[in-house]
Amino acid sequence: MKLSRFKFELPEELLAEYPAEHRDESRLMVLDRATGKIEHKQFKDLVNYFDMDDVMVFNNTKVFPARLFGNKEKTGARIEVFLLRELNAESRLWDVLVDPARKIRIGNKLFFGENEDLVAEVIDNTTSRGRTLRFLYDGPYDEFRKKLSELGETPLPKYINRAVEPLDDERYQTIYAKHEGAVAAPTAGLHFSKHLLKKLEIKGINLEEVTLHVGLGTFNPVEVEDLSKHKMDSEEIDILEKVVKAVNKGINTKKRVCAIGTTVMRTLESAVTSNHRLKPYNGWTNKFIFPPYEFSIANAMVTNFHTPKSTLMMMTSAFTGHDFLKEAYELAIKEKYNFYSYGDAMLII
Repeated sequence: MKLSRFKFELPEELLAEYPAEHRDESRLMVLDRATGKIEHKQFKDLVNYFDMDDVMVFNNTKVFPARLFGNKEKTGARIEVFLLRELNAESRLWDVLVDPARKIRIGNKLFFGENEDLVAEVIDNTTSRGRTLRFLYDGPYDEFRKKLSELGETPLPKYINRAVEPLDDERYQTIYAKHEGAVAAPTAGLHFSKHLLKKLEIKGINLEEVTLHVGLGTFNPVEVEDLSKHKMDSEEIDILEKVVKAVNKGINTKKRVCAIGTTVMRTLESAVTSNHRLKPYNGWTNKFIFPPYEFSIANAMVTNFHTPKSTLMMMTSAFTGHDFLKEAYELAIKEKYNFYSYGDAMLII
């Protein structure tokens, strides 16, 4: 499978700058793989496609305010720091991206906050844009994390060409987010409201949660024509025994097992037994799913509309069937569906 097969013209106005007014009232395109039928619905209609004892699996990761703006010592140059991953809590070491990268050298100090109440020192150059920072903070760890949260802002995707607004703090987070650690939201989950979750629960659908802390690697451009040569960054995942039991019961009783988003699908496919069942797992995954691929766990998926040549589109293509997805995307553009993080959704059954 070649990269060029995932190229398509996406009109810029279809990249959603803002979320729908109500979470569950974004549009929903429903793709039936067995019949090739495509329906146009509202997201809250999702409940009509599931029955008692079906299983839905959500990603309960929580986005933290990962984007900081600081000033370089002496020159005062404004530097954007994007927190990627905590390397060592005790030493306050973080793996970060800096922009503009060319201005930052080992030994440089960066000051954050109006009163320069947080200082970091560059201690390593890991990649062209990546750096390791040590935050120089003597107070307790909880206090340090609180300070990071105060100074940081919601890391909206770069394509959203506007300042972060108070609305984003709430809407760029799922309502069931629990475990902080993601630098991007698992966007398929943004469409669920409390009311919709309640309706699903009343209908007898099992709502289960896994954790995958979304890193920026998910959004790294694929730069090789041969997809088998692309390497994904590792992301931390956690699958509990309780979830394993519910999912395997769903598979064994031929129920619908639905992954809410590509992050959930990747998590589930990273912990498969030899007889195609789910197993508990806590660790890391760098699984990259692209066609052709045989899925073991989920037989339904909710996902947003993705950008051309993205790893997210590739996974969706592997699940849907490449030609069917291409047809759906052409229709989505014609019908003016919104794409990407704040965009509309599709249900693939």
